[in-house]
Amino acid sequence: MTTDRPAVLASTLPAPRSAPFPPPPPGRAPAPRRGFLAKAFGITAVLSAAGSGLGLLRDLLLARYFGANQGTDAFLVAWTVPETAAPLLIEDAMSFLMVPAFALALVLREEDPDAPDPVRQLVRATLPWLPLALSGLALAAALGAPQLVELLAPGLRDPGLAVDCTRITAITVLPFGLVGYLAAALRAHHCFTAPAGIYVAYNLGILALLQGFHGHLGVRSAAFGVALGSLLMAGLLTGPFLRRLRRGQAVTGLGRRSRRSLVPMPLALLPVAAFTLTRQAQVFVERYLGSALPPGTISHLNYAAKVSQLAMTAGILICTVTFPLVARALAAGDLTAARDRVEKDLGQAAAVVLLGTAFLMACAPSVVSLLFERGAFGPGDTAATADVIRVYSFGLPAQALTGVMIRPYFSLRPVVRRADDPRTEDGGRRLLDWYPAAAMVLGLGVTVAVGLLATSRFGALGLAAGNAAGITTTAVLLLRGLVLRGIPLRLPRVLGGHARLVAAAAGATVLGTAVADLADDPLLSTLLGGLTVALAFAVLGTGLGAREVRGPVLAAARALNPPTGPLNRQTGPLDPPTVADEGKLPHGQ
Repeated sequence: MTTDRPAVLASTLPAPRSAPFPPPPPGRAPAPRRGFLAKAFGITAVLSAAGSGLGLLRDLLLARYFGANQGTDAFLVAWTVPETAAPLLIEDAMSFLMVPAFALALVLREEDPDAPDPVRQLVRATLPWLPLALSGLALAAALGAPQLVELLAPGLRDPGLAVDCTRITAITVLPFGLVGYLAAALRAHHCFTAPAGIYVAYNLGILALLQGFHGHLGVRSAAFGVALGSLLMAGLLTGPFLRRLRRGQAVTGLGRRSRRSLVPMPLALLPVAAFTLTRQAQVFVERYLGSALPPGTISHLNYAAKVSQLAMTAGILICTVTFPLVARALAAGDLTAARDRVEKDLGQAAAVVLLGTAFLMACAPSVVSLLFERGAFGPGDTAATADVIRVYSFGLPAQALTGVMIRPYFSLRPVVRRADDPRTEDGGRRLLDWYPAAAMVLGLGVTVAVGLLATSRFGALGLAAGNAAGITTTAVLLLRGLVLRGIPLRLPRVLGGHARLVAAAAGATVLGTAVADLADDPLLSTLLGGLTVALAFAVLGTGLGAREVRGPVLAAARALNPPTGPLNRQTGPLDPPTVADEGKLPHGQ
């Protein structure tokens, strides 16, 4: 039986503060088993760490087999294609577009189980054109490889080799786009294992060809490995995706035509593409300004960025797991459940990233020395890279919060809508669709302005400061934009929680730095400083009343000293005892 659910309310402007929230929709999705979020996060974290470890092994083998010469330079220029395509097609734009679309289709399936399956309808409407578009982009990259190499590295000594490698790596555009689509569909169905393993498959493909054919093909073996790895990624997801489609056909009737079918909204692609491309432009601006600085500056920035991003990875993994829940709540019109989940995500991501930030600020010299100081990378390089990491770290919380906030923002107007949605598309809503891109442009402007003003005096530190200032500006604007777009965040509560976490991180940084400086050995310094930071952050966060810290600390204390009497089950921050996080998406708390 079809329920008379009200139209989705997510893209309307928020009601006045005193107005009551709209009543929740009557139908609910089946709740995942208890502990679902914690288990999903654990699987995602473990497999992501495995992929990162294999990526490090890949880089070590590249250095071992080919060193640092014109061959590796040629490969790294060709690496720009997959390096740019992967975040755009796998994690960012494709995810922003398709997770909300599949969430809406799943809500419609639950509303009217006797109608044709909306999930299959969405696949028929969107998937066929995707390989055609991606093949065109891959072909354009391959044919334009000489011009691309000339643009990226005009002074390369062996452009022919770089052109060959670029044409090989251009193949990745097609499978990367398909991987992004399939991963979004699986995550919307609460399937996280296969999407989390894609980078394991990717790096295994590279390692296999690099190990087996480096003597015959030279650095081209790495380029062929990149292409093979991208195909393995797509193959890993194809089976689980097809099983979800068949399962939907088995449980969904083939009766009358539903009034609640899906209508594509192609123009919704443009704001998402503009935001992701503008966000990527920060890297190019930094490298452009850094090219005028002394030799080695860009390398210091590159090493510092790679180390700094490690602190942000866990925070982004949190919202990767919870994004389908937020999208499902917004598709069902339950703004309160979406608000509660977004507020939790903001707090949890901030706690994880601030802990990592405190560790990097305290232990940056020993971490860089431990990872890189060998061969031509000397103590001077270590000191310069560590200084850049410490300045970069000021922007890490804003980077993580931007990743959290942009997902629910784009969920409010997915690339498809319900056919029976009576809303008209007025100019105000269309302007709000462009708000994230505008916020990113303003942040990019701050990055450029601070970089131009500071690099002449501070060099790489000025560029790092510009990066931190720019992304912080964007995060502040997006926080305001979520409220304007229709998610009524309780800003005093959110900002108060973040202030407590920042205070705990600042205290942990001071104590960790003092302890790390006591040891000369990089490994011992890193271990002592890291342990001090973790303990200080836990104690200070608990004492200051930060919920995201106090919950895990109390759970760990109970695990070490379990009570003898009966006690209600308490869980960690990724599995709070509320039905909102278990997929039921209730109204209220």
